[in-house]
Amino acid sequence: MKRRFVAPFLTVLSLFASARGIAFAQGPATLPRPAPQKIIFDTDIGDDIDDAFALGLLLASPEVRILGVTTDYGDTYLRARLTSRLLCEVGKSDITVSAGLPTPSKTPFSQAEWARQSPESPHPFPSAIDFIAQLVRANPGEITLVSVSPFTNLGALIDRDPVTFRKLKRVVIMGGSIRRGYDDTSKGVSHTPDAEYNIAMDIPASKKLFASGVPLYVMPLDSTQLQLDQQERQAVFAQRKPLAAALSQLYQQWTATTHIPTPVLYDAMAAGFAIEPKLCPVRPMHIVVDDKGFTRETPGPPNAQVCLESDSRKFFDFYMPRLLSENLRPPAGAKACTAPQRP
Repeated sequence: MKRRFVAPFLTVLSLFASARGIAFAQGPATLPRPAPQKIIFDTDIGDDIDDAFALGLLLASPEVRILGVTTDYGDTYLRARLTSRLLCEVGKSDITVSAGLPTPSKTPFSQAEWARQSPESPHPFPSAIDFIAQLVRANPGEITLVSVSPFTNLGALIDRDPVTFRKLKRVVIMGGSIRRGYDDTSKGVSHTPDAEYNIAMDIPASKKLFASGVPLYVMPLDSTQLQLDQQERQAVFAQRKPLAAALSQLYQQWTATTHIPTPVLYDAMAAGFAIEPKLCPVRPMHIVVDDKGFTRETPGPPNAQVCLESDSRKFFDFYMPRLLSENLRPPAGAKACTAPQRP
């Protein structure tokens, strides 16, 4: 018999925790919390659904301070509108949204309708490349850039100012395929890698990133095929909270377009690693991007720290309580997050 997630929030959280075997220990309230780490989130949000769930994790995590969200690849303006609406819905309109270089894209923008319901901005979104560069110069060695999209913005910044790019504290990416390819959630068996999407959509930029000299942490297909199953979806969507409502609406548009019921949260692992590196232990490797978009392990000095294996249960034991207990709210009297609909 399938469990119905219609109970009040605390009961939902308790049931989910019990099913997962999670113990919510009450730690000492007096322990000081370290200063939140500074994050820039670079995303092609709006095509697949995992970008939104990755951003939701960062928003629900007190360990990080999101300095800005930069949109990358394809219709970066519409992606910026989607991001602005999502941030508005959860009371985080103070986070700067900037738009990257628009590019051609053949990938369906599955959540375009939700994005277009946001108000048109009276001012253009700032340039993502300028925005990243300015923040890094002002905070040398302090910013983690989490990139879960093709690396067009990063390649452009490397071309413009490689010295500033190397002043990033680190770059954490979802990208690549070292020993396992798509649609492979099994373990203990050798599988054929694929030309992973984020790498293959901008191969020149990917090559520049791996040769940049920045501390680079790579979450490839090997460790990111995390399926958000029905029980987890019901637990999130049953909440009457702004973030859960936004994720539910975006999920409905995504699944209506793709006809896929179960999302794979590739990008959420990159966000999770930025918060808690133990979720995806890394090893030093020398990775070369070839002309077909494959990420090849080759002899040579390490240029990346790569996670080749993760534990899906440990990830969701980390991920779910954060989404279920988030307390994001738009402030009273906040501006409308959607434009008036025309009759």
